Amino acid sequence: MSLKGTQKKQLRTLGHDLNPVVLIAENGLSEGVVKEADRAITDHELIKIRFNLDDRDDRNAMMAQLADKLQAELVQTIGKIGLYYRAARKPNPKLSNLLRFAE
Repeated sequence: MSLKGTQKKQLRTLGHDLNPVVLIAENGLSEGVVKEADRAITDHELIKIRFNLDDRDDRNAMMAQLADKLQAELVQTIGKIGLYYRAARKPNPKLSNLLRFAE
């Protein structure tokens, strides 16, 4: 799944006001963290995840690894926050960040 530039721009705009829903720290990508991130992206389609790691290379590698595990697209990274997108099969209008905030 590869997004085009205009699609990424739209997702970044929608994701601007979102707060991180998952926090990843020193323990890394444990099974519980990956399950919680998967649940969140399944419900919301577009989520932010905060990585509290000081080493930039480790953080970027972990962000890419999580995108692979979630089968999601890493739309944007700013500092310690990654914006992830995965289209839902049947989006819930009450939970989907795309449907709730779309104009």
